[in-house]
Amino acid sequence: MFLLHDTPPTRRQLLHAAISRHGHEAVITGADALRAHGVHRPLTDQIHLLIPHYRRLAPDAGMLTCRTARMPEPVMIDGLPFAPVARAALDLARREPDVSAVEQLVTLPLHWGLADRAELLAELDAGNQRGSATVRTILRGLDERDTFAHGLAAKVLRSTPLPAPMWNVAVCDRRGRRIGTADAWWDEVGLAWRYLTGVGVGDFTHLALTATGTVLARCTTQQLIDHPAEVGRELIRAYTQAARTPRPKVRAVHHVGTAA
Repeated sequence: MFLLHDTPPTRRQLLHAAISRHGHEAVITGADALRAHGVHRPLTDQIHLLIPHYRRLAPDAGMLTCRTARMPEPVMIDGLPFAPVARAALDLARREPDVSAVEQLVTLPLHWGLADRAELLAELDAGNQRGSATVRTILRGLDERDTFAHGLAAKVLRSTPLPAPMWNVAVCDRRGRRIGTADAWWDEVGLAWRYLTGVGVGDFTHLALTATGTVLARCTTQQLIDHPAEVGRELIRAYTQAARTPRPKVRAVHHVGTAA
């Protein structure tokens, strides 16, 4: 592959060059693959490639080539072959020496709703065990419910035209007295969305919120899994309703989580 200009190549051009250099059997993994799947993650200096184990290749500047007997089925995105999300995240995590960075990497697929813990553990068990001890410990200790539900919710929102909400907030009155919590909150219109405890027995947050005039959308995690399009439509209807009614006299006083 040749460039017909004297400016530095883009990352995409480098990816195409890597595949051209190493052949159609090569698969891009690691940070580039995560970015291709829509996960916000800083790129690494090197492009990480998976190569069939029978190939013999000389070292290549700017490339991290790993021979493997377990080549993943590539996911084609814009003409380039990328590893699935679980494989890409674990390939990156296995090479990370910092424990906190490993924890962040293995939760990314959950946070974005692109894989669950069972998929990650299955991928980990099937792969090379070198460098997997820390990853395995972190995966087994994860509280998957909240993280995965957030990922499903974020995925639903990406399919709608709605603006980004605040995540995991405490909703209070003007005096700062806590009224309840919202898993997602649109402050400009006063819309609350609850999907972790949306229909829980004995939870009266929904009554307290609606008493203030707050429009409240509720669903279960299972509905996020089974009927994401329907949940998205309900959110759009709720946002439209909230935008047409007077904003409630409440405020979100602090975050108890992070935005997607």
